[in-house]
Amino acid sequence: MLRATLRGILAHKVRLLLSGVAVVLGVAFVAGSYVFTDTLDRAFTGLTSGAVGDVIVRPGSAEDTGGGGPLGAQAVRTVPADLVARLGAVPGAARADGRVTAFGTFVVDKRGKLVGGGGPPGIAVSYSAGPAANGIPSATLEHGRFPARAGEVVLDVNSAERSGYLLGEQVPLLTAGAQPRVEATLVGTAEFGGSSLVGASVVMFDPRQAQQLFLEGGTGWSTVWVTAAPGTSQTDLLRSVQAVLPKGFRADTGDATSARAATRIDEALSFVTTFLLVFAGVALTVGAFLIVNTFSILVAQRSRELALLRAIGASRRQVARSVLVEAGLVGFVGSALGVGVGVLLAIGIRAAFGRVGLDLGSTPLVLQGRTVAVALAVGVLVTVVSAYLPARRAGRVPPVAAMRDDAVLAEGGMRWRIVVGSVLLAAGVGAMAAGLAGWGSEPTYVLGVGAFGVLVGTALLSPVLGRPVLGLLGATYRRLFGAVGRMAEQNSRRNPRRTGATASALMIGVSLVTLMSVLGASAKASLDKSLAEDIVADYVVSSVVGQGFSAAITDTVADVPGVAEVVRVRGARVELKGDREFATGVDPAGVVRVARPDVTAGSLEALGAGDVALSTAHARDLGLRIGDPVTTSFAGTEVSGRVVATYEPDAVLQADVTMSLTAFDALGVPPTDRSAFVVAEPGTDRPALKRALDAAVADLPTVGVADQEEFAAEQRRPIDQLLFIVYALLGLAVVIAVLGIVNTLALSVVERVREIGLLRAVGLSRRQLRLMLRLESVAIAVLGAVLGIVLGLAFAVALQRSLADDGIDVLSIPWLQLAGFVAVAALVGVLAALWPGRRAARLDVLRAIASE
Repeated sequence: MLRATLRGILAHKVRLLLSGVAVVLGVAFVAGSYVFTDTLDRAFTGLTSGAVGDVIVRPGSAEDTGGGGPLGAQAVRTVPADLVARLGAVPGAARADGRVTAFGTFVVDKRGKLVGGGGPPGIAVSYSAGPAANGIPSATLEHGRFPARAGEVVLDVNSAERSGYLLGEQVPLLTAGAQPRVEATLVGTAEFGGSSLVGASVVMFDPRQAQQLFLEGGTGWSTVWVTAAPGTSQTDLLRSVQAVLPKGFRADTGDATSARAATRIDEALSFVTTFLLVFAGVALTVGAFLIVNTFSILVAQRSRELALLRAIGASRRQVARSVLVEAGLVGFVGSALGVGVGVLLAIGIRAAFGRVGLDLGSTPLVLQGRTVAVALAVGVLVTVVSAYLPARRAGRVPPVAAMRDDAVLAEGGMRWRIVVGSVLLAAGVGAMAAGLAGWGSEPTYVLGVGAFGVLVGTALLSPVLGRPVLGLLGATYRRLFGAVGRMAEQNSRRNPRRTGATASALMIGVSLVTLMSVLGASAKASLDKSLAEDIVADYVVSSVVGQGFSAAITDTVADVPGVAEVVRVRGARVELKGDREFATGVDPAGVVRVARPDVTAGSLEALGAGDVALSTAHARDLGLRIGDPVTTSFAGTEVSGRVVATYEPDAVLQADVTMSLTAFDALGVPPTDRSAFVVAEPGTDRPALKRALDAAVADLPTVGVADQEEFAAEQRRPIDQLLFIVYALLGLAVVIAVLGIVNTLALSVVERVREIGLLRAVGLSRRQLRLMLRLESVAIAVLGAVLGIVLGLAFAVALQRSLADDGIDVLSIPWLQLAGFVAVAALVGVLAALWPGRRAARLDVLRAIASE
């Protein structure tokens, strides 16, 4: 039986190729996801381990979990210089070095463009000869020398290459400190931390200049790195440091700080793995439909061959097992190839991330044994499970069928499909209704499970649900193409199970594309509505790199003639009731003049030095009401106050926590702005004012000035970028579905060789034959597209309603785009029929008639 199985694979290798391709593509996403995220993990582990000392001392308290070192919280508070000498003298310490670290410093290249930004941070550090943790050099000079005086800088190697500056040239720098634009002489290039910077840029200053640029008062240090003497562990050194540490300062080992920072980065980037694995699941699901269809057709076409095996003594189990072995071998080969394609996919993803700033080019790809094992297991399992039902049907072939020339294995009835499909459809609709009603701790998950049930139920019922669509297409075909159209309609109706299964593969892809299209359109419409309703200001000054900018920039904008008022907005991650929360800092009186916050209780103008306003949902989650006392901390500094207001998040108050700028100052939050809202004086020439505002920030490419329409377009851009990525990934599912149509038509041609020969003999031309197959293909593709659009619309409307409280409160349906999907599906059907049509047209008529 094994030899017979292997011969069967060789005999049908072309037919099995398309199923194998589906496995390759699905497994490639699984393998590529793991390879890329493992590479990310290695890169960030190297980055964080090279950016800390053996023991790090910083302002803070033992209860503060804000992190330490360059990846932790920045604060205005500093470590005094006299403490550095004391720390360097503790038992087990080889030396102690004060360091300055600040974010928001970027290089401007020779074309006036930023180097980096848009994701990875721009980091400013002070020069120190001290090593990083475990003896790793904190900086390794590549060319030139380290900065020795004010006005000299060292750049990381990548930033120096990208900016195009040579040693001795003046480098323009933009900072988030009190001096927004600085020029310095490039005196060296270096590798920092002994590993990839993952797209971050680093500028090293002379220590004294770094203090003046980034620390309040120009004295002290952001952190102190204490280096362990030979033979002293980080834990022992930590105990020695803690013994002399004054109150208000915190010490951590470098390993603990590195692990904490790496964990936070992993959590922040975990969506990448989830995102890619979701698409892997979609690809494998669509591939499963293709595999089921392929093996079902192959089993039906090999009925006589299987009957002969039964007649010479093979048992039902052996025949079924031979089909499963065949599927397992296809799955194994496809999975093995999928791992290789997955590595190539990871290289492509790495290159794509590099274009947006997350540079992993110097980090080698990581292919773990776990990745290979999971990819092989998933591919083989999906293939074998998909082939299970066809294998069972193969085992039921009676031996007597070997004596018939026209032996055909009859497929089972539609009853079980209708029953199971109806149950799943009903259960899915019920679960979606429960999710919309808020049932369960995570209603969105309940909604998702219900949508999956509806999707599978519809796929099972597609032979029945597709009849009206096929009937409408049939009427159109008969009117436009006459007898050829009638034959195409009858062929598509002849085997509803096969037609429905092939269309279902495309249905899944189209439903997800429709879902994302409607959600994207609704998100953009909701954003436009929110900006129009929430913002009263005439212009918005915002960061183009996603990080804070110098408060001096806002001051410059406020001094432009014609500006009546500027209200700045800041942000920081604070601790509230034991949780780290992102908080917005505003001028309580000013924010209500430039925006229309939806305050549900209390008053934002009552925000005092330690008070907070909370989003309505967050206040409910924390069990807090108006007047309740709260304590907020940042980098070890605490302020106390009360809850004075609750609100619904909007375009200005986006975070769940809002505090006053006075409270931010009391906490020691760095005085960097995230945005600023500009109100023009009455009667001001608006075009002239806009030109003046643009001129005020012309040499500061970290910020931009936009009116409301331009600001709305900027906010819509990330949604369009995300949709583009999603469409590209969902295109994989559509490709697999197209392979399914090609596969079905190609196998159908083999199955209908005699019929095609007879049609040709009675006068059907090659052109008419190709047209007939093309119309069959279009019918399958349009059926899949129509079912997919209907389902996608239902899912999108339900999901939009469930997300209405999270800001997507406007339903927008892009009807023209959806109509375009149907047109594209019809074109896909035409293209999918090209190869099967050519193959059918080349059949020899006499041989076709004489075939069995």
